[in-house]
Amino acid sequence: MKNDTSVTIIGAGLAGTEAAWQVAESGVKVNLFEMRPIKSSPAHHTSEFGELVCSNSFGSLNSDRSAGLLQQELRTLNSLVINTADLHSVPAGGALAVDRSQFSNELTKKITAHPLININRNEIKALPNENQITIIATGPLTSEDLARDLSNFTGEEECHFFDAASPIITGESIDYKIAFKASRYDKGEADYINLPLNKEEYISFRNALISAEQAPLKDFEKESAIFFEGCLPIEELARRGEDTMRYGPLKPIGIWDKRWGDVTDKDLRKIKRAYGIVQLRQEDKNGRLWNLVGFQTNLKWGEQKRVFKMIPGLFKAEFIRFGVMHRNTFLESPKILNPTLQFKKRPTLLAAGQITGTEGYAAAIAGGWLAGKNAAFLAKKLNPIQFPSTTMIGALTNFVSNGYQNEKQTKKRNFQPMPANFGLLPELQIPIRNKKERYGAYRDRALKEIAKIKKRLIDYEI
Repeated sequence: MKNDTSVTIIGAGLAGTEAAWQVAESGVKVNLFEMRPIKSSPAHHTSEFGELVCSNSFGSLNSDRSAGLLQQELRTLNSLVINTADLHSVPAGGALAVDRSQFSNELTKKITAHPLININRNEIKALPNENQITIIATGPLTSEDLARDLSNFTGEEECHFFDAASPIITGESIDYKIAFKASRYDKGEADYINLPLNKEEYISFRNALISAEQAPLKDFEKESAIFFEGCLPIEELARRGEDTMRYGPLKPIGIWDKRWGDVTDKDLRKIKRAYGIVQLRQEDKNGRLWNLVGFQTNLKWGEQKRVFKMIPGLFKAEFIRFGVMHRNTFLESPKILNPTLQFKKRPTLLAAGQITGTEGYAAAIAGGWLAGKNAAFLAKKLNPIQFPSTTMIGALTNFVSNGYQNEKQTKKRNFQPMPANFGLLPELQIPIRNKKERYGAYRDRALKEIAKIKKRLIDYEI
C-alpha cells in the first residue's frame, strides 16, 4: 500500500539507516538528511551510511546473551542493518563483528538504490514543523545548531558524556613469538590475539598510561566531562587502581597459551599464568587489521604510539587509526519520550538510536527499527506500536521512556545510557536458579512475543 505522506529522517547512522529502510519498505516516502561530507563530526572518517566509529563488534551472537537476543529479535523482524552485518561478518569467536568498510558500503548502496528514499546531503539546523512526521537519528554527535534547537524545544538542558574509540593496528606488525590465539576458557574458535604481560611489564605499562599526556578538551567539553561507565578510556581505568584493568580489558583469567604447557596442569597454570592479557579483535575479513579490545583512549596520538608499543608483542606495531574521544549527546528521555519513541509534546516527532540513551550498536538499530515502523504507522493513520518489556527491544525502549529508579531522580539529572542486559527484563513467572537456563527462558519468552509482533505487521501489510 503506497502513501503520499513522507517521513523526514535526520541522520544516516545505524538508527537512521534502519529507520529509513523500514519506512520505505512500508510503502512510505522518505527524505533522509545526512550532513556528511558537507560537514563532518569529531569521530567520523567517511560519508558512508552506518559508519562504525568505535568497535566493529555488535556483541555476542548467542541468543541466550542480551546482545545476541537483541540481534535475534531484529533478524526476526527483517532488520536491514543486522542482516547486512551478518553478510559482512568477520571471525570474532562468539561475537558478531564486521568488516566495517564493506558493511557501511553495502548499507549506503541499498539505501541509495531504494526508489522511495530521497537522500539529501545537507545539515539540518532546526526541527521541521509539527505537521511533518520526523525522526531524529543524529546519534551522540548531534550538530551544535540542531542540538541547541532540540534543547529549546524540549526545555531540557543538554546532557552529555564522553565516549572513546580504540586504536587499530596491522596484523603483520604483531610479534607472534609473543602473541598467541585463544578464546577465554577455550569457548568457540580461537579468534582473538592475546598479548600476555608479567607483573613487572603490567606495572610499567600502567604507570606509563597514568603519566601520559592527554589530548586537550575543547572549551565546551571541559565544564562537564562525564564518563559513561560502560566505555571508560583505558587511562581512566588505570587511574582507578592497580588491579582495575586486570578485572576489565586486561583480565587474564581463562586464557592460556599452549606453549606454556598442559592446560590441565593446575600447578603449572598458577606459575605460568599471565598477570594481565591484552586482547586484539579482528577488524576485516582478511585479518590484516586488529583493534585493541577495551582500549578506548583520549591520549595524544604520539603518546598512544609510545605507550601502547610497551605492550609485549606490539613493540613494532603499525597504527592504522589512533584512539579518539568525543562528546556524546543524549536526551533526558524519561521526561520527554514515550515507549513508542514519540515525543510526549509532539507525537509526529520521534527519536531513535543513541541520542535516546540506549548504548550499543544493536540497541541503536532497534531504536531505528521501532521509530521507522511507528513513523510509517503514523503516515498511514494507524496507531503506533509499543513492544512489551519481556522483549529486549521493549525493555530498552521502556527504560529510556521511564529510566528513573525513584522520584528524587526526576528532580536531579541522573539518567545514564543503558546497554541491552537481562536485568531490564521482568522476572519469570516461575523463578529459575540456573543462570544459563534462566537466560534461555528469557530468550524463549521474548522471541514468542516478537513472533506475535511480526504477524501483526504482516496483517497490517506494513
